[in-house]
Amino acid sequence: MPQVKIFADSTSDLPADWIVKYDIGIIPLYVVFEDATYRDGIDITPEGLYRKVDAGGVLPKTTAPSPADFIDIFRPYIERGETIVYISLSSKLSATYQNALIAAEEFPRGRIHVIDSLNLCSGIGLLVMKAVRAAEQGKSAEEIVALIKQIRPLVNTEFVIDTLEYLYKGGRCSGMQNFIGSLLKIRPILKVIDGSIIPAYKVRGKKDKAVQKMLDNALANREAMDQDLIIVAHTLAEEEAQQLAAVLREQTGAREVAISQAGCVISSHCGPHTVAIMYTKKSGV
Repeated sequence: MPQVKIFADSTSDLPADWIVKYDIGIIPLYVVFEDATYRDGIDITPEGLYRKVDAGGVLPKTTAPSPADFIDIFRPYIERGETIVYISLSSKLSATYQNALIAAEEFPRGRIHVIDSLNLCSGIGLLVMKAVRAAEQGKSAEEIVALIKQIRPLVNTEFVIDTLEYLYKGGRCSGMQNFIGSLLKIRPILKVIDGSIIPAYKVRGKKDKAVQKMLDNALANREAMDQDLIIVAHTLAEEEAQQLAAVLREQTGAREVAISQAGCVISSHCGPHTVAIMYTKKSGV
């Protein structure tokens, strides 16, 4: 049976040690400023991104890898006889998934399997780790694809935005919304539903209240949680992430609660000091 190689893109925001330990292939998206284009996680870090935004006052654009990028990265593995399972950023948020499908057509049928995660950030990471474990158990690419599609609707992703400014600059909320939100100190809690980002709750007041609301939402589902892995993701909010992870470890009994720092693509859309909780629900609960 051919070896199965698991791929994700840089928006999966997997911890670097996991990428090395589990030999996960990562395909970078691009962060584009007026003066230069950078590969997410390779040529620029979130800290560097925020320094450039602060200096220039303009957010970068983010772009998907081209079909040629995918072909160049996939080819050596196919030539070695491996089969690829690639789990992409939500097709409703990026052209990444479509470009990967185009690239897959350049190889023999059945050698590259492209799965739309219908998620982002560590919501993708949860699916990637399920795929990694299945590959370690000797599952075929087809079996892994079927497993991930079964688990995909069970992933729960919520995050708290510290400021509407980045959503506003990125064209994701109007100037009036930004102005009113700033005046009323509204902290939106966003949720991923069927691949799209929607506002789940609006909490008025300090950010702590919104973070607590997000935590309460997660703990309300503790009995339904898959106990394998919970991920707390953040953009330059390490202390908050550590606090959330500590509570989740204590109150859920999960075997692992990991912390992940979001990369440049996610950071450029959400802004600094965003925190998120991602977990998978048990099937049938």
